[in-house]
Amino acid sequence: MNLSLLQRLHKQGLSGASMLASLVAALLAACSSPPPAPAPAPPSPPQNVVLTPPPSPAPTTERSAAQSLASSPREYRQDAAHHLYKLNSDRIFKGRLPPLLYAIGVLDVELDRQGHVLGTHWKRAPNHAPEVMAEIEKTVRSAAPYPVPTRMGKVVYTDVWLWHKSGRFQLDTLTEGQD
Repeated sequence: MNLSLLQRLHKQGLSGASMLASLVAALLAACSSPPPAPAPAPPSPPQNVVLTPPPSPAPTTERSAAQSLASSPREYRQDAAHHLYKLNSDRIFKGRLPPLLYAIGVLDVELDRQGHVLGTHWKRAPNHAPEVMAEIEKTVRSAAPYPVPTRMGKVVYTDVWLWHKSGRFQLDTLTEGQD
C-alpha cells in the first residue's frame, strides 16, 4: 500500500472508514480502462463517380431448340404453345379469361426443319386492333427457334390467340377457359 497517501489522509483528519473509502475509490479509478478512442471519420464519397452494373453476357442470337416428336401439326401446336408460354411467362393471362376479350386472332405459323419461322398468315385477323396483330407477329418471330419438328421436317401449325385488354394473352391450345 502507498503509505504516503494514508499518512496524508490521516493528517487531514479523516477517520479510518473515510480513509478506506477514499483508498478504494482511488484504486478503482486506477484500475478502470481508458476511454475508447473516437471512431474514425467515415471516408468522404469520391467525387464524379459513375456506378455501372457489371457487363451482362453477350446476347446470343440462337437458343438451342428442343426436339418435338409430334407427328402432326395438331400435335406440334402443343409443343409450340408450351414454348411460347415459357418465353412469355410474364405476359400470360393467369386464370379464366373474362367473357369479353379485346382481340381474338387465328394465326398460321410456318416453320422450317430447324424451328425457324418462314412465315405467318392470318386466318382470322383482329383488324380492329392492328397493334395486337403486330405484337402477336413480333412475339411469334422473337420466339424462334421453336422445337425442331423432327418427324415432319417443316410444319405449318395454327393457334388461336386470345388477347385481353391488359396486353396479356392465352393460346387456345393451353387456355384455362373463359367465363
